[in-house]
Amino acid sequence: RLPRVFVSPRAAVSHPELRLGNHVYLGDRVVVYRTGDGGPVEFGDRVHLYGDTFVETGMGGRIGIGEGTHLQPGCHIHAYLAEVRIGKRVEIAPGCGFYCYDHGMAPGLPIMEQPLTSKGDIRVGDGAWLGYGVTVLQGVTIGAGAVIAAGSVVTRDIPENAIAGGIPAKVLKFRGDLEPQPSLSH
Repeated sequence: RLPRVFVSPRAAVSHPELRLGNHVYLGDRVVVYRTGDGGPVEFGDRVHLYGDTFVETGMGGRIGIGEGTHLQPGCHIHAYLAEVRIGKRVEIAPGCGFYCYDHGMAPGLPIMEQPLTSKGDIRVGDGAWLGYGVTVLQGVTIGAGAVIAAGSVVTRDIPENAIAGGIPAKVLKFRGDLEPQPSLSH
């Protein structure tokens, strides 16, 4: 039985190893692309990628996004040489970027001709929340339930349930330090 998915007619999907769970949504101008020998892309059940999101693998890089995770418009995930693994029920605000590689910078050779390097995988734990315009760089783990403030650049690991922000992102406090909020009844 084929999974039930919605792929906008204005999306561009060119990835032979794309694996989709049930009720996946790929919105307008979403691009899922493989360059050369890029690895698989896997979207779990109920993953939503909204407009203008770009997902790319190359040079053995892989991408996995867990069930119920939402990427708001304008996000970019580029996995070269390593894996980007995003957990379940993660909320990713518009304009976020994930980059698990870097270009060399040796003199005498244009940047576009420099070899790529990587410090390792990017991992985002279940239930995390990344605010508008967060950039996550190579070799970083963001723990389950962590919250990353808008505009932050994550260059090192962030523990579970931490609230972090800044350039580079630093732990500001933990969610357990906050006053409990009344629950909303529907």
